[in-house]
Amino acid sequence: MKENYTFDSKARSPWTSLQGLESVTVSPGKQKIEASITIPGSKSLTNRALIMGALADGNSKVSGILKSDDSYWCMEALKQLGVDIELRGNTAYIKGSFENWRSNDLYIGSAGTIARFLPGALAACHEGEWKLEASQSMCKRPVAPLIDALKELGADIDYLANKDYYPLRIKGTEMKGGKVSLSGAISSQFISGVLIAAPYFNETTTVTVMDEIVQHAYVYLTLDLMKEFGADVQYDNALQKIVINPQAYKAKDIQLEPDVSAACYFLALAAVTNGRIRINGLSEKTKQPDIQMLEVFEQMGCKVTRGANFIDLEGVSQLKGGFIISMKEMSDQALTLAAIAPFADAPITIKDIAHIRYHESDRIRVMCKALTQLGVKAEEFNDGLKVYPGNPKPAFLNTYDDHRVAMALALIGARTEGMQLNDPGCVSKTFPQYFALLEDLGVRITKHQA
Repeated sequence: MKENYTFDSKARSPWTSLQGLESVTVSPGKQKIEASITIPGSKSLTNRALIMGALADGNSKVSGILKSDDSYWCMEALKQLGVDIELRGNTAYIKGSFENWRSNDLYIGSAGTIARFLPGALAACHEGEWKLEASQSMCKRPVAPLIDALKELGADIDYLANKDYYPLRIKGTEMKGGKVSLSGAISSQFISGVLIAAPYFNETTTVTVMDEIVQHAYVYLTLDLMKEFGADVQYDNALQKIVINPQAYKAKDIQLEPDVSAACYFLALAAVTNGRIRINGLSEKTKQPDIQMLEVFEQMGCKVTRGANFIDLEGVSQLKGGFIISMKEMSDQALTLAAIAPFADAPITIKDIAHIRYHESDRIRVMCKALTQLGVKAEEFNDGLKVYPGNPKPAFLNTYDDHRVAMALALIGARTEGMQLNDPGCVSKTFPQYFALLEDLGVRITKHQA
C-alpha cells in the first residue's frame, strides 16, 4: 500500500539523473554478479576541499570530486559568493578569493556538510551579510551546537524562523577566536564547522570537546585536509582538545579518494547475492571510517582481499549472523548492515547509533518500519535495532527523501522479487548513478514515471 509522500524537489540539482521518476522496482538479476567497478570521489572530502580551496589564497585543483546534489549546491553557493570555480569532468579548478566574498542569498539544499561548514567561514568574513536557506529536511536538523560555539567566538548569526534551525542570517565580522567547548554527540560536523573556519579568526582558537564524538574519523579527515592546505593545528589523539592558530590556507592540488560509504553498498551487494565485486582505486589504508565494514563482511563469512589499490569481496551462499556490533564510528553503514541482516543465519544487533535519528530521517525507526513491512522481525531500541533472519516479501517502501534509506533498501531488492521504492531520485544527494550502476551489474531496475 502506498503512503502519502512528498519531497522537496527544489533540493535536487541538475546532476539528478532520476528526475521525474515516481518509483523503481528492484528485483534480483538472472546472472551471478561478478564485476570490477570504480566509485566516485568521497562525499566527505569533496565539500571540505571545495570550501578550503575557496578560502585559500591562490589557485587550487581538486580532482576526483563527487558530482552529487551536495557538491553541486556547495559549488553554487561558493559561486554566489564570487568564488571562481570551473568544473572540468570530475576536477574543480578554484581561484580562492576569501577577502572578496560578496553578500548574497544562498541556498544549500539538503547538504549537511555545507550547513555545518559554511556558517563559520562566512562569519569570519570582515564584512558582508548572507541569508542561508536550506531544504525542508535540512531545516528540521538542529544546528544549535555549531551556532552557539560560533557566537561564543564572536560570530553575528541569527535564526530567521525557528530557533536552533535553518534558515540563518549571518553578518561578517572579525571573529576573535579564543576558547570554546563543543559537543560532538549529535554530529562530528559541528566540530569540523568550527575547525575549518578557525584559521581565519584573529586569535588562537582552542576547541574542547565536552563529551563524546560520534565519529572521530571524520574530524581527523577535516584536520588532515586542513594541514594539507597549510593550516597550523595541534591536537591530542582522543581529540579532546584541538588548537588552531591564525594562518590562512594556501592553494593546493588535491586528489580525492573514492567514497568508501558508496563502495560499501556494492560490497554488500556481492555479500548478499553470493557474488564478487572489486572496487578499484581504494585502499584499506584510507581514513574514511566506513572501511571498517570490511571486518563486518568477514565476520559474516565473506572473503575480502585487500590490495594496494583495490578491495575485492566474494560473497557466500549463507551469511553468518549471531553478533552484536557497535556502529558508532561507521554509522552511515548501519542501514546497509540492517538491509542484509535478514539473509544471515542468526539475529544481528546494531548499537550506539542514536545520533542517526537526526539525519535526513529517523533512520532507526524508518528501517525497522520498512523491515516490518517486508515481513522481517526487527526490534527498535533507542540507540539501535535488532534484525532477525527472515524471507522478505515484496512491498512498496517509502524512502523518506533519505539517500541512505533508498540505497540500503535496494540491496534487499537484489534478493527479493518485485520490491518497489518511491522517490528513487533522493540518491542524487550523494550518488546520482546508484541505480544505473546496480542495473549495469545485472540487478533488474524497472522505472515508473510520475
